[in-house]
Amino acid sequence: MKAAPVTSETREMTRAAAQWLALLDCDEFSEADLARLQNWRNSHPGHERAWQRALLLRQRFSGLPPELAMASLDRPDLGRRRALKQALGVAVVLPAAWLLGRQLPVEVWRADLHTGTGDQQQLTLADGSLLQLNTDSAVDLDLQANQLRLVRGEIALKVPGSSALSLLLPYGRALVRQSEVCVRLDDQHCRVSVVSGSVQVLSSVGAAQVIKQGQQLSLQRSGFGAVQPFDPSLPDWREGVLMAQDQPLGDFLRELSRYRPGLLRWDPALERLRVTGSFRLNDTDRVLALLAASLPLAVQSRTRYWVTLVPREKTA
Repeated sequence: MKAAPVTSETREMTRAAAQWLALLDCDEFSEADLARLQNWRNSHPGHERAWQRALLLRQRFSGLPPELAMASLDRPDLGRRRALKQALGVAVVLPAAWLLGRQLPVEVWRADLHTGTGDQQQLTLADGSLLQLNTDSAVDLDLQANQLRLVRGEIALKVPGSSALSLLLPYGRALVRQSEVCVRLDDQHCRVSVVSGSVQVLSSVGAAQVIKQGQQLSLQRSGFGAVQPFDPSLPDWREGVLMAQDQPLGDFLRELSRYRPGLLRWDPALERLRVTGSFRLNDTDRVLALLAASLPLAVQSRTRYWVTLVPREKTA
């Protein structure tokens, strides 16, 4: 039985449950904090389910890296409390990552190739094709059958030869020959974009569509979405770049968060600010600093893995 995809809402609930669990173990957790935790659990059925999963997995938290245990146990009280606060940011993220991992389909863990958050991978296949995996992605290879399967995330595939390489997708497949294609799998659809050449896309409901250079379409459970244009000449994640052209800040941050481990949150008042620029993905801290320098916002960092953006006037 195929596992249901992990939605962004489920991810957020899981991260929140892991945070609450880590904070609960902090000696500064108060009765007021306990009441807020209970309110959070009561506010949504999914919150309670995430909390119960966290409790069941609590015993796993004892397997945190030794340096975290040493930081919180083997120092004088003042240093211990300071170290605990520093370690807490990591301790929050590690259980969250573990919990999320437990919810991922088994096929992701078994995939032939996969990347973590913020990582990218590139390799040349036996037939000379170039395969690139973006952040948090997974692919299965079956080169004897001239096919590969996108399990999760986003890839770019360049096939120089005339023999078609079949790219299997959740809602169909794409036949790639003498062309380059980018494919991104989201919760409800798969976006196929042709960088060069042309690609035939077949849906699971039996329809077929040929898309050419500079075109993209959405492949869904029900079939195809409309063919739309895009600019394949713009640099993008394949070159380690995130582009924005008068883009709403909220959309930009949602994309940036795919490349950044931990929590990145922002005040809803920032959603409609506009951002333009070309940003290197190998240093997301610098991207946030550049945003703070060019927009009326401030970066509040509890740790490297827990960052919130707020309107600048709110920091006074």
